[in-house]
Amino acid sequence: MLNRTLEKSLENDLTKNNLCRYDEFMNIIQDLIDNSTVKQMKNFTQHASTSCYQHCMQVAYYTYLMCKFFHLDYVSATRGAMLHDLFLYDWHTHQRPDKKWTHQHAFLHPKIALKNAKELFHLNAIEQDVILNHMWPVTIQVPHFKETLLVTFADKYSACRETFYHCRKLLHTKKLYKYAYVFLSLIIFRIV
Repeated sequence: MLNRTLEKSLENDLTKNNLCRYDEFMNIIQDLIDNSTVKQMKNFTQHASTSCYQHCMQVAYYTYLMCKFFHLDYVSATRGAMLHDLFLYDWHTHQRPDKKWTHQHAFLHPKIALKNAKELFHLNAIEQDVILNHMWPVTIQVPHFKETLLVTFADKYSACRETFYHCRKLLHTKKLYKYAYVFLSLIIFRIV
């Protein structure tokens, strides 16, 4: 349900802003999202209950909007953003395929994603930089392009948004919190 909420939110943002913009965004990433390996990102959870694929789609969308606004290379940045987390393993259980450095996901996944993306697509310098340096400032690798900085911000914003939606859903589904809302409402109405 939460994933559908995020997808609907993204679709609504795109369509209410401009259908032409939506078409352009989808044309930029169409070959990427049609790829079977990229589709595998749907099988892995990124933040809360958002899949890695959905997260990358959101980051790509926000990157597209920001780069377009600032008159930067929005095509390369958007494509890089769509591939920035192409690591294809469950980082929550720390089960990487090679079983090495299991607790270093934040530092290692950009290199794994870049390796996977290079095997599938021809990447330009901006796309490679976006994938490799999107974790700045967590990693010490500093972005070389303005586009990468915007992807970094979009990535952090999306992660916060996904976590917020998840927490809000938890608050609305737990009985204890429902009773707390009722109790708080009674107190507030009593005071007023």
